[in-house]
Amino acid sequence: MIPTELTNRKAPVIRGTNFTQNNYTVVYFYPRDNTSGCIIEAKEFSELLPQFQKLNTQVIGISKDTNESHDNFIEKQNLKIQLISDSDLKLQQKYKVWQEKKLGSRKYMGTARTTFLVHASGRIERVWEKVKPKGHAYEVLEYVAEAMHRPLSKKKKPEDK
Repeated sequence: MIPTELTNRKAPVIRGTNFTQNNYTVVYFYPRDNTSGCIIEAKEFSELLPQFQKLNTQVIGISKDTNESHDNFIEKQNLKIQLISDSDLKLQQKYKVWQEKKLGSRKYMGTARTTFLVHASGRIERVWEKVKPKGHAYEVLEYVAEAMHRPLSKKKKPEDK
C-alpha cells in the first residue's frame, strides 16, 4: 500500500484522501533530476498528464533529490507532474527500489527505475520494474485506460505528434 502522506514543498500535502479521490495514482521512482533518462520519462508523463487526468489518475515522481533540485527540474523542463523528495530514502527502501547497481566492475547503491500503479483502495495493482524511459508513460496510460475500459484519444504516443 502507498504511504498515507507525501509532501512536496510547493504543492499541498498529498494525503491518503487524495489517493482515494482518484481512480489510480501512478507513483514512479527515478534516479536523478535533469539526467537524460529522467528527463525523457518526466516529459512524457507531463505531456500525457491531461489524458491521465481524464482517467481520474494522478502522476507523482519520486527521487532522492532535494525539493530545490525538483523545483529547478520542473522549471527547466517545464514539467506538469508533481515531484516528491525522498532524500532520506525511506520510501525507496520501503518499496525496495533502493538497490545495488553495477557499472562495469563497480558496485553502488542507487534507485531502480520502477513504477507503481496504485488503486484508490491503496492496493498496488501493477508494478513495472527495470523501466526503459522512452514510451513508458504511454505504456502506463494504455494500461490504466484498459483497466478502466475507456478508449484513449486518437493521439497516440508522444512521438506521434
